[in-house]
Amino acid sequence: MKIGFFTEGGYSGTPPRNHPNMRTDLAWVCSLNATHHHWYELGKLPDNTYDLGILIIPKQNKDKLREFPLVEHYRRVCKKVSVMQESTYYYWQDGEIEDQIWYYNTLVEMDVVFCHNDIDKKYYEGLLDIRCEYLPTLMITDEIKVSEEKTDSVMLGGNFVSIYRGFDDYVVGKIISDDLRAPVTGRMKPEERGMDIKHLDWVDWLRWMYELSKNKYAVHLGEPGAGTFNLNCSYLGIPCIGIETFRTQKLCHPRTTVAVGDIGAAKSIAKRLRDDKEFYDSCSEETKKLFDIRYSEKVFHRKMDNLIEEIVNG
Repeated sequence: MKIGFFTEGGYSGTPPRNHPNMRTDLAWVCSLNATHHHWYELGKLPDNTYDLGILIIPKQNKDKLREFPLVEHYRRVCKKVSVMQESTYYYWQDGEIEDQIWYYNTLVEMDVVFCHNDIDKKYYEGLLDIRCEYLPTLMITDEIKVSEEKTDSVMLGGNFVSIYRGFDDYVVGKIISDDLRAPVTGRMKPEERGMDIKHLDWVDWLRWMYELSKNKYAVHLGEPGAGTFNLNCSYLGIPCIGIETFRTQKLCHPRTTVAVGDIGAAKSIAKRLRDDKEFYDSCSEETKKLFDIRYSEKVFHRKMDNLIEEIVNG
């Protein structure tokens, strides 16, 4: 099965398994043995190059895409065409109205829309009346190195903006420890640097996993997207307090998962993780096992190989 991935990424081909920045999008391309192209290369590729195309539409700068006959070339190059959700299911509605209309009109032309979470699948099925499927978040773990250092620190899932809910993470994380850490994202407010949080500036994915492995706890109460943070914690055996709308959270951290907005329950779990070593240890062991059962690369292929075959030939 020949699969083409099309994004705004500035590379062509298939990433090697030892790629240092093996984020989920690269992991999908690599593990599926797909070939990646920037979307503008669609105009140069021969007819029927791929059995299935998977397109990730960029969050911003859609003006160039609007000017390009995207669907026409996409259908010419790929026998079946799909779009993979980017960010939350509603993020695209922050764009210009012209972009929102173009985005909707593009999605309804697809054979399949791939989604992250239950709430996303339900939303797109209702909005578009076309087939929607999960493309599970994926980690390629070959090159991950774990730090021997382990502190009673809490890694927060994001910064102080609504999509990450960093303030909520901060309030809950403070119950566990005064040693709070957080990654730096493109939407981080400059004044957050002045808070009592140790910020990790951008690093490649393998370095991120190494730095994350130093922490004993994690909190991520942000809006549901790919759920990579929650899944990274699961692989490392770090109990993560998070919300049920993330599939990676719900399936890999069942005893530290709360309903959306239930900060009281999150605080109660934080206290128990801090004070009850047996509870902490059992959550840590459980989430590592659940990663293997539900999100290992072997499980990914067991689900996706059959699904892709059915999409293309069904």
